[in-house]
Amino acid sequence: MKKITRRSALKATAATFAAPFVWRLHAHAAPSETVLHASFGASGMAGSDIGSLTASKNLKLVAVAEVDDNRVGDIKKRFPDCVIYKDFRKLLDTEKKLDSVNVSTPDHMHGPIAMRAMNRGLNVYGQKPLTQTIHEARRLTEVAAEKKLVTQMGIQIHSARKHKLVVKLIQDGVIGKVKEVHSWSGKSWGDTAAKPEKKDAVPAGLDWDLWLGVSSERPFIAGNYYHPGNWRKRLDFGTGTFGDMGCHILDPVFNAIGVGNPSSIRSELPGPNDYNWSLDVQVKYVFPGSKFTTDTVALTWYNGSARPPKDVVEHIGKLKLDGQGSILIGTEGVMYSQYDSGNTPILLGADKFKDFKMPDVTNDNHYLQYVEAVRGIGKTSAPFSYSGPLTEMVLLGCLATRFPKTDLKWDTKGLKFTNNDKANAFVKKEYRKGFEVEGL
Repeated sequence: MKKITRRSALKATAATFAAPFVWRLHAHAAPSETVLHASFGASGMAGSDIGSLTASKNLKLVAVAEVDDNRVGDIKKRFPDCVIYKDFRKLLDTEKKLDSVNVSTPDHMHGPIAMRAMNRGLNVYGQKPLTQTIHEARRLTEVAAEKKLVTQMGIQIHSARKHKLVVKLIQDGVIGKVKEVHSWSGKSWGDTAAKPEKKDAVPAGLDWDLWLGVSSERPFIAGNYYHPGNWRKRLDFGTGTFGDMGCHILDPVFNAIGVGNPSSIRSELPGPNDYNWSLDVQVKYVFPGSKFTTDTVALTWYNGSARPPKDVVEHIGKLKLDGQGSILIGTEGVMYSQYDSGNTPILLGADKFKDFKMPDVTNDNHYLQYVEAVRGIGKTSAPFSYSGPLTEMVLLGCLATRFPKTDLKWDTKGLKFTNNDKANAFVKKEYRKGFEVEGL
């Protein structure tokens, strides 16, 4: 990996002069210190990621891989020197001087593209969920550690003040030991209908074979059925609402209570059909306890129309239940963490909270933090060593929805269910011929 080395001298200079962090982020870098970067994806979330990463004057976008010619116009205008590829493999084979990439494609290509880049020794900013399968998440975590790469998952809230406060307050014991958590999202990335039995012409400029990538061949369906937006609903390409929003909303919870993967998972509502994720989800995890929780701790996730039960919602009194968020119930109080609203978590259930002063916690820039870490300044806060296990936990919940009303026992070390071989078939996926990736 090209981890742009002038490291020790740069750190020594920073220590000597104690330059403010903001200055270091925006100072002009010498050409030898510019991070040469490529994006997989050009529009949508990829476009947002490109804009946020190139906000650093120390990063230069040199190449983009995008399967749809109709989605590269803005890149051509903003970055006229950027080389545009359709095939991500060709980009990686051709661009020999890269330092870094972002992977901002549909979910099914997150793992394969990231692994190919990592095999080349490149640092990776990967969108959430980090991968589509549990096996991919484990392997990306392992390879990032083996190669000592700089990595970051695109869970921007991880660096936001109000979500950092959740972690600090829980770990400071403000509500005592956490005994149960309820988290939810009102989004409904799912579909109860069967797949339309039709075959439509592929739009001009779209390479449908490359869009399918590691997934099996099938006809294109018009009307935004797959591309560009509704792939999240489809089993073969997305991870539903749970995979999309779980990585965000459960991040501060996972981080705060310090648990790993669960010992058991159970889904209570009807699961996906043969093609699509379900609209409504309710999944309960049971984790071995940590120093921040009781002996065991239960976490229940809800999405779509599903919500926490009345006795849980009663903890927040007359407050409105946010469209997305978490309620953490402790032995000495309750924390209400709103995702869509509010600037700080709300503490409830004890007189001591009436005059409670929130600790001083600042916002960080999640993207620029990554760029600077690639340059050797500081570290990322959501590296794959953290976000890989978080993704595994979320994807276990997605997988559990395929087996409603079933207690699934999980062996984290063995990466398998100990009581359900049918469920083990979804831990890993087979890649289509021509799209195999070394290490996956």
